[in-house]
Amino acid sequence: MKSILAVSLALVMTAGAAFGEGAGPVENNDVYKVEGRFGGWPANHGIWIWGNEILVGFEAGYFDATARGHAINRQKPAEHLLARSLDGGETWQIEKPDGLRPPAGAMVAGVPTGEGGRTPVDSPGGIDFTQPGFALTARMLSIHTGPSRFYYTTDQGKIWEGPYHLPDFGQKGIAARTDYLIDGKHEMTMFLTAAKSNGREGRVICVRTTDGAKTWQFLSFVQPEPEGNGYGIMPSSVRLSPDTILTAIRHRNFIDLYRTDDNGKSWKHVVKPVPDTGRGNPPSMVKLKDGRLVITYGYRAEPFGIQARLSSDNGETWSEPVILRDNGGNWDLGYSRTVQRPDGKMVTVYYYNDAADGERYISSTIWDPGVGQGMAK
Repeated sequence: MKSILAVSLALVMTAGAAFGEGAGPVENNDVYKVEGRFGGWPANHGIWIWGNEILVGFEAGYFDATARGHAINRQKPAEHLLARSLDGGETWQIEKPDGLRPPAGAMVAGVPTGEGGRTPVDSPGGIDFTQPGFALTARMLSIHTGPSRFYYTTDQGKIWEGPYHLPDFGQKGIAARTDYLIDGKHEMTMFLTAAKSNGREGRVICVRTTDGAKTWQFLSFVQPEPEGNGYGIMPSSVRLSPDTILTAIRHRNFIDLYRTDDNGKSWKHVVKPVPDTGRGNPPSMVKLKDGRLVITYGYRAEPFGIQARLSSDNGETWSEPVILRDNGGNWDLGYSRTVQRPDGKMVTVYYYNDAADGERYISSTIWDPGVGQGMAK
């Protein structure tokens, strides 16, 4: 595969040096930027696209520059919000649907949500995953042991049903983020983070429902259990064929890639598509219209920012980094989610900061992945 040149494209509406044939200008837009607030972690919630309408979830707390770790005030409640764009990511509106309010006791990064939304119940099943306005988001009470729940919508995120229980699949806990593949009217494959045998996070499991989410079947562990303090969490998956799925997994400071050729029953390691993410960040993997793959992620080392890598051979090899932004104030950024617009451009949404003592906010980058060579044979 021809390497893609890494370039710095941090300025709004600035045409950068070409990082692939046909690459065009890059545009950065504010999604949620509010004085005194902390906007974070779109990867935990999910992103969905219908034509040029894009919907993404994220967390909104209160900013505290003196806080240890993430600069969020752990004494004030956070809330789950949505951002919607009707013009392919150019402009955004913030929404807070009542149906997505977390239940009592929900936490994010050690911060209570204080929402007191509906208590999770068992799913009745029969959900039609193929409805045009369908979307699903999976969440958890605790990052280590859950328990976990899911919500779904059939009208592009205006009204949400749920929350519904996700089982623990015989594990010590399930900490769900949103990663699923729709395989049929009532069939879905989902990837979840299970607690390790020591009760800490975690390792990725593959599960499936064939009755519209009434019951779920454990299929496999995607990777071996990480040793010691290691973890393999926050998967992002794409389907290449009826039997072949690729799953990218966040580790402590790199991203790994696994492949199944028997529709989730067994897995093999492929490669480390991102050998260094600084201090750790989850992948967002997307299959492009021309068959190539792209992974976006936050880079939590200097120069702090947002990067992407591309593959034209079904994930066997990957380009050098495409630097979408490299002007972050510190490591507290990333957690991207990415979609491809009908015109072929990418929209990557993530949280960001301009200075270590400045608010964390949700931003988006519209960028051109260039012209690829199609799906590898």
